[in-house]
Amino acid sequence: MFLSVFDMFKVGIGPSSSHTMGPMVAAAMFLDRLRASPFHAHGLKASLHGSLAFTGVGHATDRATILGLAGFAPDTYDAEKADAALHDIRIRRSITPPGLPELRFDPERDLVFDYGPALPGHANGMVLRATDAQGDVILQETYYSIGGGFVLTADQMASAGGTKSRARADVPYPFETAAEMLHMAAQSGLSIAAMKRANELKFRSAAELDRGMARIWEVMNDCITRGMAGTGILPGGLKVRRRAKGIHDKLMAERGLNMTAPHTINDWMSLYAMAVNEENAAGGQVVTAPTNGAAGVVPAVIRYWLDHVPGANAARVGDFLLTAAAIGGLCKHNASISGAECGCQAEVGSAAAMAAAGFAEVMGATPEQVENAAEIALEHHLGMTCDPVKGLVQVPCIERNGLGAIKAISAASLSLRGDGQHLVSLDACIETMRQTGRDMHEKYKETSLGGLAVNVPNC
Repeated sequence: MFLSVFDMFKVGIGPSSSHTMGPMVAAAMFLDRLRASPFHAHGLKASLHGSLAFTGVGHATDRATILGLAGFAPDTYDAEKADAALHDIRIRRSITPPGLPELRFDPERDLVFDYGPALPGHANGMVLRATDAQGDVILQETYYSIGGGFVLTADQMASAGGTKSRARADVPYPFETAAEMLHMAAQSGLSIAAMKRANELKFRSAAELDRGMARIWEVMNDCITRGMAGTGILPGGLKVRRRAKGIHDKLMAERGLNMTAPHTINDWMSLYAMAVNEENAAGGQVVTAPTNGAAGVVPAVIRYWLDHVPGANAARVGDFLLTAAAIGGLCKHNASISGAECGCQAEVGSAAAMAAAGFAEVMGATPEQVENAAEIALEHHLGMTCDPVKGLVQVPCIERNGLGAIKAISAASLSLRGDGQHLVSLDACIETMRQTGRDMHEKYKETSLGGLAVNVPNC
């Protein structure tokens, strides 16, 4: 199996990889189809289904779809230009995508939230249509946003066997399970990071790989820094106050004081993660890790390692990311990283497993200890629901990333105290996550129809 480190870690925008980035990517895919089509379109229409409908407003799915149809992309997103484009589209009731003529599109009429049954392929479904001068449909495609910014058409979903990732075996170490990964590590004598690096080098040069990973960490770290300086109220109507700056200011004031309790280190871990997820909730630039809703865990653990662990070396951030990506790929390939599919266990749970593995790697763990770290972190997120209040990636998501980072570091530390031998394998844990997600009631899978979403006043 091969999923690139750049598949697992993608630069994008908040607040959601599946509900914001995915629809924007789907819209770009549809524009490509339209440009290649012999038909002459005069208008566009879009309908959002399942979780994209139920929590779409809170996740800015409508905004992302419109902007995607206007030619915007997550990795090059410019907020100021986007706001101007949206204003223009609403006034003119038309869109002029790059390389296409002006097309009729009234956001109030041509973008529909369909609250009926979800489409058959996935909880996050959307249908995009092009119409002729009479309003008849001349081109139509169904897209599924399957988590982490990954998008498949209905045909691709069917041919790929659902959301299970399409494996590519043309790499030196094509492991599809943790057991295979450990076997290949034992046979080769390589670390998980080294095997992952060898796989990546089949598709890009070492310089390209290192530059790309440096860019990923730069965006992650900048996001932490912005988040720790941000103030005010997060958008969406819950009136959630940004807290990272206040926590950071207090921690800085306490530094060097003898009265500081040892458990204060947990506040630093939470701070870094919350800073990222406050930026995400505000619609800022983040890196999927593996999703936007779980974007704070991995960067928080890296920042904790660099700033607080003696001997940490920034030159090894790439090894952290490669190891984390290997674990994230196993979670996605054999279960899911989508909250709409398997609940938050698939998002923050997978992120914690990835972060625990990466942290263990840079702390000198054996492959067996890395696998154990990932398993411990994921095991203790099993069953976690996705129940965002008012459909916003704020409550409980922001604090949940902080606790996910703490669990990841604790899991890695526990694994390093052992020899890698343990009862529950990572494969068994991932399979349990898949089964639990399958059995979980839909109201607990990013629909905001259950859990905290209905037991907390949200207006």
